[in-house]
Amino acid sequence: MLKREDMMELTRRMNVSRASMDRIAGSYMDEEGYSEGTFNVNFLKLSGSDKAKNLKIARSVLFGETNVQLKDYRFPGSSTRSVQMQRLLLQLRQCSLKNDAMMFTFYDEAAAHFQNFGKPYEVMMFHGVYDIPRKGSDHASQEESEEVYDYLVAAFCPMRGEYEPDEPVCGFLFPSFKDRSEDRDRISVFQKDPARPHSELERDILGIQMGK
Repeated sequence: MLKREDMMELTRRMNVSRASMDRIAGSYMDEEGYSEGTFNVNFLKLSGSDKAKNLKIARSVLFGETNVQLKDYRFPGSSTRSVQMQRLLLQLRQCSLKNDAMMFTFYDEAAAHFQNFGKPYEVMMFHGVYDIPRKGSDHASQEESEEVYDYLVAAFCPMRGEYEPDEPVCGFLFPSFKDRSEDRDRISVFQKDPARPHSELERDILGIQMGK
């Protein structure tokens, strides 16, 4: 189970003055799943307004109601799809999204399975590094870093205008952030509407089993 306080700890660093994000990449997809353009930029070089706009999207994924909209899943080692996707995400994390060929592989996986948007959408991925401060016995934060959490946030957003993404309808955080530490064998998946989820994200793209 995810803890709300863990997600809040991450989102507190998702503002313009304290952003732990260092890179953002994405692809604009038409309603048939074909890419109409991509981008891959240093997040820190964006304007203040662009940083704020994109951080709002990343925060939306983690702001989802914990264990309802944002659920934790294990990558099943028996699934070829999940093994391949977990490996790809680990490689993207290692290169901080700077390998465009790997990003195109991820976009292709999304395009192959997301067919029910009915309108153009944008696939976005953020890379961030968070120095987790050590906490004393009284749970007050201290200065020393206890662990470095290297993570990815993905968001799938319908377009509301030309190159203007709306709020994400689904996405994920990888690796999962549990008990203030990473768990690379698990992934936290966001569904804005749990009653009508984009289940192809879990089932077809990530290769994980819902409810596991």
